[in-house]
Amino acid sequence: MKTGLITSDTYQNHNTGSGHPEQVARVDVILENFKKINNKNLIWKKPSKVKNEILKMTHNSDYIDFVQNSFPKNDFSSLDGDTIISPGSKEATIDAVGSVMAAIDGVQNKEFKNAFCAVRPPGHHATRDKAMGFCVYNNISVGVQYLLTTFNLKKVAIFDLDIHHGNGTQDIFYDNPNVFYISTHQYPFYPGTGSENEKGQYNNILNIPLPSGTNSEEYLNALETVLKRLKDFDPDFILLSAGFDAHKHDPIGQFNLESNDFYTITKRVLEISRLCCEGKVVSILEGGYDLNALKESTEMHVNALLEFY
Repeated sequence: MKTGLITSDTYQNHNTGSGHPEQVARVDVILENFKKINNKNLIWKKPSKVKNEILKMTHNSDYIDFVQNSFPKNDFSSLDGDTIISPGSKEATIDAVGSVMAAIDGVQNKEFKNAFCAVRPPGHHATRDKAMGFCVYNNISVGVQYLLTTFNLKKVAIFDLDIHHGNGTQDIFYDNPNVFYISTHQYPFYPGTGSENEKGQYNNILNIPLPSGTNSEEYLNALETVLKRLKDFDPDFILLSAGFDAHKHDPIGQFNLESNDFYTITKRVLEISRLCCEGKVVSILEGGYDLNALKESTEMHVNALLEFY
């Protein structure tokens, strides 16, 4: 079996300006590394086309209209203080969503066993009606809705391992019993959400806030709770908000994970996926802002995906 690598060229046109941490080079270094490795079991695939009806399952119609009318004809604009857009962002944002859909199609149709979406902009901070934290559309949430509606799945789990809490994803599914959202994150930290008391209307939210300075051993101990609750939920499909900003070299976060920890985390989630959903896992890039750490960590992450049988 193979692993899908879903990406597009349009991410290069999402220009956020000089000095912005969410830069074109983030995906450049990931893709250049995988081209150099040239693993024949890695299946490269382009994003699917995305209709507005798909976006409307996740985002308000007014917000979609607002975004689509906000892309500047030149230079830059901003959707919030952190979320910068340029003319090329229009295609990049929609292709980030379409990459998740293509990955899901590939897994469901047994084209490959699992997949990693190397996309930008990220998505997990975007709410139903607001862009924030570098995120425009909530890529992973659109993927969840796609699984629930197009493939009629009953239970989908999200594990968000970005160092920031995915407030947008939590908000979108807070009252949905068919979706279980789990997040490990630095706390207190941006965006200020993610306390243990935020449990969802159906106890379908699990937040595991961790302090600044969390190291590998402490994180992997916390992962035990994630794995137990994932197994108990018994999902039909698992989606990963794969942020790599918990790395010790990341300039934004203050965790101390090593590159190889992302291999271990991924492998252990995959072991649970074998028990509940035939290994059906799609991973979507979120944060990670040190380029070398991002290159190493995504390689470790995808190695685990490739090795899984």
